[in-house]
Amino acid sequence: MPADDLLTIADGPIRVELLPAVGARLHRLQAFGHDLLRTPDDSAEHARDPFRWGAYVMAPWCNRIAAIPTDVAGDTVSVPSNFPDGTAIHGQVYDARWDVESDHSLSVSGGANGWPWPYRCGLRVMIANSVLTIEQSLTNLADSPMPAGLGLHPWFRRPLGLGIQADAVLPSNLDPDASVQAVGGPWDLRRMRHVPDDIDATWLAPRDPAVELLWPEIGVTATMRVRSSAGVCIVVASPSSLDAVAVEPQTHAPQGLRRFLRGEPGGLQLVQPGGTMRLTTELTVEEVGPRGTLSAA
Repeated sequence: MPADDLLTIADGPIRVELLPAVGARLHRLQAFGHDLLRTPDDSAEHARDPFRWGAYVMAPWCNRIAAIPTDVAGDTVSVPSNFPDGTAIHGQVYDARWDVESDHSLSVSGGANGWPWPYRCGLRVMIANSVLTIEQSLTNLADSPMPAGLGLHPWFRRPLGLGIQADAVLPSNLDPDASVQAVGGPWDLRRMRHVPDDIDATWLAPRDPAVELLWPEIGVTATMRVRSSAGVCIVVASPSSLDAVAVEPQTHAPQGLRRFLRGEPGGLQLVQPGGTMRLTTELTVEEVGPRGTLSAA
């Protein structure tokens, strides 16, 4: 990989490698010399399969929206499907080429291709000792309000222990009619446990800190704190076919455009012309030593 295709940021026990040309995604995140993300041996794999490696920005929406013409206050959203289930998933910038600014922040302009509002995304990755901070921004460059969402989609390596401090959950991201319910059974992650297979759900209004993670075999823990000007939820996907679990801080729930239009909780949020939505994720890592087997309950 040519050196100018890779942006490396490191301090203390944390090292991050970003790929500006492929969505400004985190190709690698290491803590205490251990890889925490699902990282391919060949970085070109990110372009071939952009949804299942590393960690990438989702904007101007996260998760799924319908790939059909949809009227929004006189503007028409008509984005193409980019996923086998026929939906439009994870926005427009996950594999775009981002610009590297003089201060090592990154930016990209977007819009068109069925999304009627031009916008600009920003990304800043900072490390101070044992804390990784990822700042995301989304600015509306249109003359009319834009419904919008921001998120980060990291694939954390298994085996993984997970705790989410939230009392309400949407138990299925695949069911557009799923309703919010109290956590229970496999969706009760208020105490850290082994991540059940084939979860695909959203936890709403998490407390602070939102998430705790544990890699028992390498003896590393992480605490995730999330702040946003537009609300916070945590999406988890744990396909049994994959050696990783997605733990995604987002500003809205799945089917965010439909929820916005219906006035339901968890929808996209309006960003006024010239306005900016922000999402900040902090990951604090600690080395604790191997922990053995995680509880499944």
